[in-house]
Amino acid sequence: MLKRPSPDLSFDRESAHADALGAEFDGQGTNFALFSENATRVELCLFDDAGRTETHRLDLPAMEGGIWHGFLPGIGPGQVYGYRVHGPYDPANGHRFNPNKLLLDPYARELRGEIAWDNALHGYVVETGDDDTPDPRDSAPFMPKGVVVDPDFDWEADSALHTRWQDSLIYEAHVRGLTMAHPKVPKADRGTFQGLASRPVIDHLEALGVTAIELLPVHAFANDRFLQEKGLSNYWGYNTLSFFAPHARYLKSGHIREVKEAVRRFHAAGIEVILDVVYNHTCEGNEKGTTLSFRGIDNASYYLLSPESRRHGFDTTGTGNTLNVAHPMVLRMVLDSLRYWVQVMHVDGFRFDLASTLGREATGFEREGAFFAAMRQDPILNRVKLIAEPWDVGEGGYQVGGFPWPFREWNDKFRDDTRGFWRKDAGKIPAMSERLLGSPVQFRHSQRPATSSVNFVAAHDGFTLWDTVSFNDKHNEANGEGNRDGHGNNLSDNMGVEGPSDDPRVVESRERRARAMLATLLLSQGVPMMLAGDEMGQSQDGNNNAYAQDNEIAWIDWSAPREGLLSAVRDLAAFRREARLARLRFASAPGEGVGDGPIARWLHPEGREMTEGDWKDAGLRLFGADLALPGGPRLLILLNAGDAAEFALPEGLWRLRIDTAREGVACDEPAEPSTSVDWQSVQVFWCEEAPGDDMAEGASPL
Repeated sequence: MLKRPSPDLSFDRESAHADALGAEFDGQGTNFALFSENATRVELCLFDDAGRTETHRLDLPAMEGGIWHGFLPGIGPGQVYGYRVHGPYDPANGHRFNPNKLLLDPYARELRGEIAWDNALHGYVVETGDDDTPDPRDSAPFMPKGVVVDPDFDWEADSALHTRWQDSLIYEAHVRGLTMAHPKVPKADRGTFQGLASRPVIDHLEALGVTAIELLPVHAFANDRFLQEKGLSNYWGYNTLSFFAPHARYLKSGHIREVKEAVRRFHAAGIEVILDVVYNHTCEGNEKGTTLSFRGIDNASYYLLSPESRRHGFDTTGTGNTLNVAHPMVLRMVLDSLRYWVQVMHVDGFRFDLASTLGREATGFEREGAFFAAMRQDPILNRVKLIAEPWDVGEGGYQVGGFPWPFREWNDKFRDDTRGFWRKDAGKIPAMSERLLGSPVQFRHSQRPATSSVNFVAAHDGFTLWDTVSFNDKHNEANGEGNRDGHGNNLSDNMGVEGPSDDPRVVESRERRARAMLATLLLSQGVPMMLAGDEMGQSQDGNNNAYAQDNEIAWIDWSAPREGLLSAVRDLAAFRREARLARLRFASAPGEGVGDGPIARWLHPEGREMTEGDWKDAGLRLFGADLALPGGPRLLILLNAGDAAEFALPEGLWRLRIDTAREGVACDEPAEPSTSVDWQSVQVFWCEEAPGDDMAEGASPL
């Protein structure tokens, strides 16, 4: 057991090293290292266990390559610390050093305390609005601090699962939201990693066929001051304070081993863990924002600055700042963070928020830029799942289809076209046919696979699936912004009643359309992603921007699941696995098949192949996808967004296997040559025997 710091604590210069950043414990002591290219002096501040009283303030004795470092013998796990960094306070040239501000180590693995909002957290005298005057107040009483951690953990031979993309079903969830209202999770565990990886949650995911849980940000983040003042909080967490430390509120014990234990339990159940990560900006806001870490350590290195005036940040994220990943040491920090979560915490992949920002260089978005090149050549990171949110708010930021392999991408075109088709928008069949085949127009280039598209009909940002069929308009009044926040392009339809309804006809219509959209998601090429709760009919009361609602609006309601939706997801996921529906290669026309990709042709309800005139028929609501899966079955998928109609099946012995017009969508019945397709429904037929190879000849539009 290491001793607490003695009054005569001093650095061991011989043991210090600059090759690893952060606070690294080696069994004998701790090496502290911080990068600041423009600093003139760096002080290490040690605190008592509570993080309230500063016990020591020591100058880091060595610097090389901008890395200030020193080794303290006898300092070990549990030690609370922070930094004060000296340098020019010169906003006009991008420098905002102020040693009166205690700064969080960007590499801190664990945090003690939370931000207590006070004007002293600003580097300038915020009351005057003049950022040319440095603020003399000490910010330490209001700051969270870093904690030295013990790296030892028994993983019991745990390793990454490496589930194939074509076998994946992703479930987007929130640590608190998934468990806060779960009746079978102990109250003390709710809202934490302990509750997240509890048996009731894992049982639910296993029953659905989920292979990966994608968690909204778990990196430590700021609970914004303006939200707290309105009685709200930062629920989603897209406002990162630390890229290494988990958010303290998600830890029942306060220690990071809880995250490792959760990952180990998910892996034992065959479920990967993917983290939604925010490396495009931090919680410090614009140049007049707070000084918590990066701004005070080296503003000109960590942030992109405006080419017109270095006083101002260059904001492509809509948050006030943009992380400068073009700087080699900032890029190293991001890569170190990612490798840490893979190698030390054993996570299986990442979803990158506003990923277009990470590809921004001097000439704009660059798919062959430094960040993507570094990721692709990294022997640790290029083996895990990498998913891009392929847009930001800057010019040229919408880049769906523009990312390099091995990245996959969130595909909002799938969401929009699926919602539009099922609410009976005119002329949607051509777009819907593309989505069923994995959006080849966007992704079939540069040797990219058909699993490049991550398909979804709902995500955390926007309406839930049930709200998509229950509300015509957003209802964000609870956010306190006069319902002005959130977008208006919901592509929704309330089925005649705005909000909840007890009318059996309205409820049936909503459930039927919801099942049809879930079927579209789970029967398409690409990688399906479900929003947590959509399998049960989760509603947010029409709120399409629940970022500040850490309450019953956004928490998953487990009390009254819609069993018809639950059983539909289970049956559809099982069928997807049984048929080996998802393939690595894109579909081909008959006679042109290559590899394991489906051979596809499109059928009119009359049973013939679609013609150019059929594709242009804006009133057509029913069509079929005839898919031959190499080494697997031949399937016929019928989508009917309109009224009940007849469909003439191709020659062969067909069995009806999926029918979303039923609450239990799975079935196994012989089909007649002409089948009735009910209103707002999906049917899937499995061909037991076909007369000849009628998929080998001819061609049709794809």
